[in-house]
Amino acid sequence: MNITKPNLTLQVIIAMLAGITVGLLLNISGLNSTGSFVNEYIVNGLFQGIGKLFINALKMLVVPLVLFSLICGVCGIGNLSILGRVGMKSFLLYILTTAIAVATAILFATTTGIGQGMQASATASFSAKEAPALIDVLTNMIPTNPFAAMANGEMLQVIFFAILLGVSILMVGRKAKSLIEGAELANEVMMKMVSIVMAAAPYAVFALIAKAMAELGFDLLSVLAGYVLVLIAALMFHLFGTLMVLLKLLSGLSPMHFIRKMRNVQVFAFSTSSSNATIPVTIRTVTERLGVNNSVASFTVPFGATINMDGTAIMQGVATVFIANVYAVHLGLTDYLVVIAMAVLASIGTAGVPGVGLIMLSMVFVQVGLPVEGIGLILGVDRLLDMIRTAVNVSGDSMVSVVVAKSEGKLNEAIYNDPMAGVTSDTIKLDQAVENEMANVIETLHARK
Repeated sequence: MNITKPNLTLQVIIAMLAGITVGLLLNISGLNSTGSFVNEYIVNGLFQGIGKLFINALKMLVVPLVLFSLICGVCGIGNLSILGRVGMKSFLLYILTTAIAVATAILFATTTGIGQGMQASATASFSAKEAPALIDVLTNMIPTNPFAAMANGEMLQVIFFAILLGVSILMVGRKAKSLIEGAELANEVMMKMVSIVMAAAPYAVFALIAKAMAELGFDLLSVLAGYVLVLIAALMFHLFGTLMVLLKLLSGLSPMHFIRKMRNVQVFAFSTSSSNATIPVTIRTVTERLGVNNSVASFTVPFGATINMDGTAIMQGVATVFIANVYAVHLGLTDYLVVIAMAVLASIGTAGVPGVGLIMLSMVFVQVGLPVEGIGLILGVDRLLDMIRTAVNVSGDSMVSVVVAKSEGKLNEAIYNDPMAGVTSDTIKLDQAVENEMANVIETLHARK
């Protein structure tokens, strides 16, 4: 009898709200001051330790899960021509959404004029990483040692090796049947490990959120309110506007069903700030709740976690305009086109781990001649915004998975349209209770202002 599963969503959301509350209380009360007992042993000790254990556990699952699920996905498709179509459709859709995302961000930022009149006084340091040449990005996709790629978590190399291995198994034919069965069994074992790790999710979510809010507080948010608000607005527009319009146009499916069923994935992505760490939850939701066949989901989700960085691309667009205005650097149309191109190229092969957006941003700044030290201005708020960006990233991965599956006849629309698919009726009631509780919290906060 499964007792944990029906309550997991509610537990996670309650843990997130409790983490926000505790974190803000620690920040406002001053208990989290530098050198204090709370700062040393609670926030950067207990909270950080619990959060890191959970993130490490999720990352531990990523490489074997991606490897076995991709092998099963390629073999499950069973036809090399179909595999080529799925791969090309996924790639083109991911690149399209990323380009639209950064263009939208630049439009939002230039229209609002964020950063104008602000004093450039970055105190935080940040080391730039030289932007790799396109040929290096392409050649680095192929691992010289697949085991080293797995050990180092080089996801694009792992994906290439897994796809090539799956294709080779398909070409061998019947003689490789036992190998396919072994991969399927290994994949099933990995999914069971996911269930075990996810049982600890509520405690980890509380610790991660509480630590972030205890360190961030309201002060820095108020200083960079313009940047934060414009970036969040652009992210929400892309999530609820661009992605949902594309979903409707390309598949004809209901965006509302998609948004409701993605809530659990978005909460975990928000908590972990890692597309890669969220892969197990994303695959589970896409297959069990959205009805995407595992042969498609096991390919598109890991692929998207590696190359689809819609939320990060939006951050790059907004941050570029913001820092340019702060340092009074004029950017022309050509510069903005370079930003769009760099955001798309930098997203390919960049690991979906917390904070990677800042490394990608340094590459963009170098290309358009902006001072990289300007990144120090947004370091303080990037952790919170990274959470929101990751939620947008995984939503894009799932949307593309649904669209590709529908075009290939690999989508079970009965599951997609069934609000109870993959959950029990108790879960639906709990979700409603959570929505009501969150509405009450928001109403209470407004009443106190």
